[in-house]
Amino acid sequence: MKILALDSSGIVASVAIVEDETLLAEYTVNYKKTHSQTLLPMLDEVAKMTELDMETIDAIAIAAGPGSFTGLRIGSATAKGLGLALKKPLVPVPTVEALAYNLYDARGLICPIMDARRSQVYTGIYRFENHALVTVQGQTAVPVTELLEQLNTMGEPVTFLGDGVPVFRDTIEKTLHVSCSFAPAHVNKQRAAAVAALGMVYYKNGRIQSAVEHAPDYLRVSQAERERAERENAAKEARKQSPQEEGERP
Repeated sequence: MKILALDSSGIVASVAIVEDETLLAEYTVNYKKTHSQTLLPMLDEVAKMTELDMETIDAIAIAAGPGSFTGLRIGSATAKGLGLALKKPLVPVPTVEALAYNLYDARGLICPIMDARRSQVYTGIYRFENHALVTVQGQTAVPVTELLEQLNTMGEPVTFLGDGVPVFRDTIEKTLHVSCSFAPAHVNKQRAAAVAALGMVYYKNGRIQSAVEHAPDYLRVSQAERERAERENAAKEARKQSPQEEGERP
């Protein structure tokens, strides 16, 4: 079985090909470029280096969210385009679950955190049991303080990873009362290899969809949508006030 995987859900852009138990290639970049500039050239380079016949892949695994709204849209559009052109199914892999899978068979709790702005994180809580990823708390968007309160209540050692670690590390170390550690550089960000490996598990379990069906899981509305809603609510309130104000005029 051969899985092509894409992850552009955060700062990192990553492409990988996994065949059965072998990682054939992985191209990951964490630098100052937009995913629209990097993802397709990276895919092209990986295909050339491995002499990949795209028709031979069984499925396309995609980091399905949460994450950067723009990054998710770019990854989704790329995966959908490939799926439609190649007539291959897509395997949507939740971003936070793929991050946790970086720490395969780690002991204790695994807590990926992605910076969601406004002192919030995209996160979930996981552990491994019998070599399988188990969801303790499904992915969600919460204030980091709320997450740390929950982890304190659970009272177990926890390992953090994700781009939220450098943002909230001081808060974690000051607030958390349980033993914690932070994943090292080679496994602390998104990797398409993890998306592919976990995607293969999900593919075998029938968790697939067509390219037409696929849509990113944003978990919450974008900033632009929030600001538009705020403007619309303000305008409604202004319209409600206008008749009353007019009636009060002498």
